[in-house]
Amino acid sequence: MSAIFPSEEWLKGLEAKLNSDEKYREIAKNWEGDLIFNITPEGNLTEPLRFYLDLWHGSCRKVDYNPDASSYLKPAFTLSASYNNITAVLTGKLNPMTAMMTMKLKVNGNMGYMMRNVPTVLDFVRCAQEVTSEIL
Repeated sequence: MSAIFPSEEWLKGLEAKLNSDEKYREIAKNWEGDLIFNITPEGNLTEPLRFYLDLWHGSCRKVDYNPDASSYLKPAFTLSASYNNITAVLTGKLNPMTAMMTMKLKVNGNMGYMMRNVPTVLDFVRCAQEVTSEIL
């Protein structure tokens, strides 16, 4: 399934992809942590946008599209990026690790854990790229 990013359909497609992808399930089998993506307006995005994903041992237990800021106060990770930077990652124009190291994708949370799980991070991005058919 592919969908236009950003949309609730895209987020649900990502959830389905993560839960059906055997490669992701194996690579992420030890991952424990939920995350919030905060996307700041830029380009075609005129309003701030937020996604929540609960990732646990190779599966996605829950997603929430544009939840209220108080809904998930203590996620393991909060990732923040401008719309142009996140779409550059989703289209393969910007490497996700480069984005983190250059602060184009800001990460709040245990960076040591994130760095020990780079294969999981990269495969998560692969799955997100595969469900992205078009950018808003």
